[in-house]
This record gives sequence, C-alpha cells and structure tokens, in this order.
Amino acid sequence: MKVIYHHRTRGVGAEGAHIRGIVDAFRNLGHEVTIQSFPGVDPEETKVVPQGGSPEEEGNRSLLSKLAESSKQVPEVVFEVYEVLYNFLVVFRLGGVVRKIKPDLIYERYSLFMFAGLIVAKLFGVPFVIEVNDSSVVERVRPLFLKRVATWFERWVFTYADGLVFISSFFQNLAQKNYPTLAPSVVLPNGADIDKFDPDLFDRNKLRASLGIEDKNVCGYVGAFVHWHGIDWFVARIIPLIKQHPKIALLLVGDGVCFNEIKLAVEKHAVGDQIILTGRIPHDSVPEYIAAMDYGILPDSNDYGSPMKLFEFMAMGKAMVSPSFGPIAEVVTDNETGWLFPPGGQQECVDKVLALGDNIGELGKVGAKASLYIQNERQWKHNVEQVIALSRS
Repeated sequence: MKVIYHHRTRGVGAEGAHIRGIVDAFRNLGHEVTIQSFPGVDPEETKVVPQGGSPEEEGNRSLLSKLAESSKQVPEVVFEVYEVLYNFLVVFRLGGVVRKIKPDLIYERYSLFMFAGLIVAKLFGVPFVIEVNDSSVVERVRPLFLKRVATWFERWVFTYADGLVFISSFFQNLAQKNYPTLAPSVVLPNGADIDKFDPDLFDRNKLRASLGIEDKNVCGYVGAFVHWHGIDWFVARIIPLIKQHPKIALLLVGDGVCFNEIKLAVEKHAVGDQIILTGRIPHDSVPEYIAAMDYGILPDSNDYGSPMKLFEFMAMGKAMVSPSFGPIAEVVTDNETGWLFPPGGQQECVDKVLALGDNIGELGKVGAKASLYIQNERQWKHNVEQVIALSRS
C-alpha cells in the first residue's frame, strides 16, 4: 500500500518521535510511505543540518526559520491567519504529490486550521485518516483567538474524514460531544519502538559510574523543563527530603525555562551528588540515559494527552510514577505496570518516589511487567495495524 504521511509540525521533540514511529511501522509492515510536510522540515533527520546544502535546501531552511521567528514576533491572531492561508499552499503541494504517486491512503497528523488535506483527498478519491493530537475544544497551553473559525474547520474535517485516530478516550469523548456527526474513530495511545528502546543495547553501569550514581537507586526524568510538566514543583518539594534517603538519586535530563531555577536550588541545598542535571542531550542518546535509571517520574500531564516518555520508559523496563489522568490510567495499571498518584497530589507524588527508591525489588518487578505490556500491546506496529483496518473499513 502507498501511504502519504502529511503533517504541519516542525517534526522535532515528541512530535518528531511520534511521526518517525508511525512511518517506520508502516514501512516495517511492507508499505511505501512518502512524508509531505512544511518546506524544509524532515522529521526523519534528527541531526542539525549543516550549512552549505543546495540552494533549494538553503531556501527551505531559510523560509522555515523566518516563519518560526515571525510566529514569535507577530500577534497570535496574525499567526493564526497565516495558518489558514497555509492551506492554499498545501492544496498545490499535496495535490501534486497525490497526482504523482497515486496513494492508497493519506494519513494526516491534525493541526488547527488545517483543512486542505481533506480537500485534496476528496478531489482525488483517496481514503483520508486523521491522527488527532490537538483540538479547538481542549484546554491548551497556546492561546487560541480565532476559536470559532478553528472549530468550524475542525467540525467539517472531523465529519467528512474517512477515519479519526484519537490518542485517548477522553479526547474521543470530547470530540463526540462537540461534533455529533463524527467520522468513524478509534483510540490509539502513543507507542514505542522496542528496537530502539531496548535496555540490552546499553552499558548502564558505565554511564552510571560516569555520573557518580553507580551505587544509587535512580529515579529519572526526560523532557522539557517547563512549568506545565511539573518538574519545577517536583524538585522544589523533594530537595528538602532527599538527604534523608541517601540511596536515592534523581537523574534529570533536558532543559528549558525552569532549568536555571532548578540548578540554583540544587546548588543552594548542596544536593548535587543526588540530583544530577545533564542539560540537553542528543535525541539518539535518550535510550542510553533511560537505561541508567531504575524508575521514572512524570510529575504532571493533562486530561487528554498521551505522554510519549511514558511508553519509552516502559519499553525500557522502567516503570513510572505518574498522575492518574484518564489517558495515563488507560495504559498504566497501578502497582503492576507503574504507580499512580492523584492529579495535583504533589506530596503524594514525592512520597511515592521516595518510598520506591528504598525498595529496589519492587522497581524491577513492576518495570518488567511494564516492558512486557509495551511488547504485547503498545508497539507502533500495533497502532498502524489498526489504522490500516480503519482505513479499509
């Protein structure tokens, strides 16, 4: 089967990992995939592209950089108008690719104000399935000024697509409530690539020794250091207590707006031997650092999201302490494949992390069950198999 994967993201971070996971799974199942995206974006290229490429490549990168920069400078409402106008470019670019390769399926990662993919699919009679990770009807970090416009386009797309893939039941139920004529849909949480996230590929003891945590029970975090991920309050609450648990270490990987604040707090309380801050690391190094951990922490999430790192940690045999939002509770069984605490329960979260750090036996037992769950149910290939079934039905 010939598949076009269409998206309007920058193709980096968790969204890039998701795109690569789905695309690789299609290909591993024997399908031919063409990625169609914003000029200059390649989610399959995880390294920084050096200067000195072809004039076309340089032009694409320049255009992307200028638009990315302009999004920070112009008012939000103006940027949303840009997003609407981008559809006209998509009709020509995506239409040209469809005409050339004659696909059997267009699979689109949905973005607000995006409707051109459906138009192209209907014009050429190609099945059109949308993966829904965002919506105008959910509470979002990014403000939305043209909400009525976004909702009008979204209702049309969600109604006339051939199939919808939601990342959680909460998301699906919310869409069904707001759009009564919703297209056929399935719920497919995120997944993991067990060939990449395989603990046997890495020498965990070597990395632990280099970080000075070879004799510790290590709780790890990988992700952006931003307020809505809760890493700032988690560190603030655990710092006064961690010296009472000398066998526990925190390995915190990543950076962001909260990084310096956390670094200063670690230095102030002189706990640098137990709280290790790596800063940003190459994406390809993430599995190695997870391998060096014994369990993970996800301080916060939301009602509708499916956190990518949850699945990657579980694939590596590292169960996580996570808030019991619906999408997480759908994939984590408390005390079997992970540990749940009430959303907003900051002290419950910290207490659980400390208690588990003193019980290494439970970490290994629950981590093994988490890994088995991913192998049996939550590999990317499982998602793609259901996408194919949805498109054919």
